[in-house]
Amino acid sequence: MLNIKFLLKHPSHFIALGFGVGLSKRAPGTLGTLVGIPLYLFIFSYSFATQILLVFLFTIGGIFICDQTARALKIKDPSAIVWDEISAFFLMLIIARPALNIFPIFELFVLFRIFDIWKPFPISFIDKHVGGGLGIMLDDYLAAFFALMIYFSMQWLIL
Repeated sequence: MLNIKFLLKHPSHFIALGFGVGLSKRAPGTLGTLVGIPLYLFIFSYSFATQILLVFLFTIGGIFICDQTARALKIKDPSAIVWDEISAFFLMLIIARPALNIFPIFELFVLFRIFDIWKPFPISFIDKHVGGGLGIMLDDYLAAFFALMIYFSMQWLIL
């Protein structure tokens, strides 16, 4: 059921599956996270207000598209749905403002993937107890929050 035909069946599926990267057999979440980078670079020169508006649209829209795609797949939180990683990492980049510097982007990427994979409490609680599109999105946003806390703590220590 999870193939190109499913991907192209509905625009929600196409977006939720990260424009196709969610079909990867290996590390779809990691590949999805990487999709956030060109999206960020594309809007880097936009005003901060426009960037935040896009995050808001990505988040609200993501809840619906992830829910719709998960229902179609009949799986609570399919690993093929990577819009949650894309939008959470995109938000991290906008908040951290690493500009076009690859090293901070790499640091943010690693921190996000650690929290997204490890899922310490309360991320694991949300992952297990909140369903639908909100649950799919929320655990990744919490992972982004904790990753940003560590990132900014490291920046503060360097100063």
